[in-house]
Amino acid sequence: MELPVASRSDATPASPRAGLSVRKKLATIGVLAAGALALQALSQWSQSHALMINESESLPNWAFLVEAGRFPARGDYVIFNPGRDPLVLKYFGETPSAFAKIAYGVPGDVVSREGSDVLVNGKTVAKLKPLTRLGDRLEAGPVGRIPEGCVFAGTDHKDGFDSRYAAIGFVCGNRLAGVGRPIL
Repeated sequence: MELPVASRSDATPASPRAGLSVRKKLATIGVLAAGALALQALSQWSQSHALMINESESLPNWAFLVEAGRFPARGDYVIFNPGRDPLVLKYFGETPSAFAKIAYGVPGDVVSREGSDVLVNGKTVAKLKPLTRLGDRLEAGPVGRIPEGCVFAGTDHKDGFDSRYAAIGFVCGNRLAGVGRPIL
């Protein structure tokens, strides 16, 4: 029995190689690697950055990108834990949100008072009020040289609750969360 022999015109064309070409495979691997690196970088970035919503009226901005672990320079927005003074707890609750203020004074600067004016290095940065809006007594904050690792954090807002008052005082060490950059 003789088998028929197919001529070249009868043969079915060879099927193209299944799957991706080498070039496309390398491109896919490159895109996946770049994506993995981007995710890793974003993960590392998110360990030292956060978004903060400012709930007070003492600053014009209401959203800040916070960089943790950076000590503020004069004029930077400083993000900090307000502490556990009874006045803080009364007005802001048992777990107060972080405060955002301006670093008006840095280590070595001198805070002083002239009447109700609060000065840093001789320049007026804020005014003291005797009472809160609800009538609680406000004690004046610290004066003198700002210690290492601390800042005088404040605003020029008339109702600012900041380092001008003893309930906040100098913001030091573990109370400092980082430096904020206004984004909205």
